[in-house]
Amino acid sequence: MEPISRDGTGKPGTGKRMCVVGASGKLGRHMVRHALDRGYEVVGVCREQSVDKLAEFEGRITVLPGMTDDREVIARAVDGCDAVLTVLVPWGVHHYASGTAQAVLDHAPPGARLVFSCGWHITRDGKDVYTRRFRLYAAVFGRLAKLARVVDVDDQVAACRRVFASDTRWTVVRGSDLEEGDSQGLPVWSRHVGDPVLASNLTRRVDYARFMVEAVENDDLVHEAPAIVGRLTPSALAHAGGPA
Repeated sequence: MEPISRDGTGKPGTGKRMCVVGASGKLGRHMVRHALDRGYEVVGVCREQSVDKLAEFEGRITVLPGMTDDREVIARAVDGCDAVLTVLVPWGVHHYASGTAQAVLDHAPPGARLVFSCGWHITRDGKDVYTRRFRLYAAVFGRLAKLARVVDVDDQVAACRRVFASDTRWTVVRGSDLEEGDSQGLPVWSRHVGDPVLASNLTRRVDYARFMVEAVENDDLVHEAPAIVGRLTPSALAHAGGPA
């Protein structure tokens, strides 16, 4: 595939290519929309049974069906991409998240911007401060989900550790609880959970996706793990003043 100058909507393009790994999910589809609006050529990766969820983008993006931890699929999808946005989903008990992260780390072009999504439970430096309620919920949910062989939160933690240890141009965006609704603008972020600015613990999904896409062009976020919250939430309005 060669870079194109238009995104299929008639809008001027950036001449840059972005891969969205996990494009068919709610967050992924929002990222595709934001990327197209900014003139990127978009390549989407999703499971074969989920391709129909991308029907609204037919003729505007390239879709590669396959599991996101399939190294051959990822290698084809990220070839020639300037940026790769990856939804790290801790499905099952077969190291799906860490396999996806490693495939992206290994196959993305040198110098590409890599942006990964996860939750607040991921900590980079151990300086995050969690409420007792948050820690209890995370522990109970993680244990029950793993016993049910549905979700493996520990594998998502392992995936992010691989990202943090890599020498790629990565950003890991740590999301709060999410809600649907119209955009409230670019979310506010902090380096550490426990910052009062994050206390509302709520972000519009469409704005989480926007933060992911805009992080690609923000060199200040290279090797950062921003925890985000909605710009118009009470805590953001009361405390926003810069990352802490």
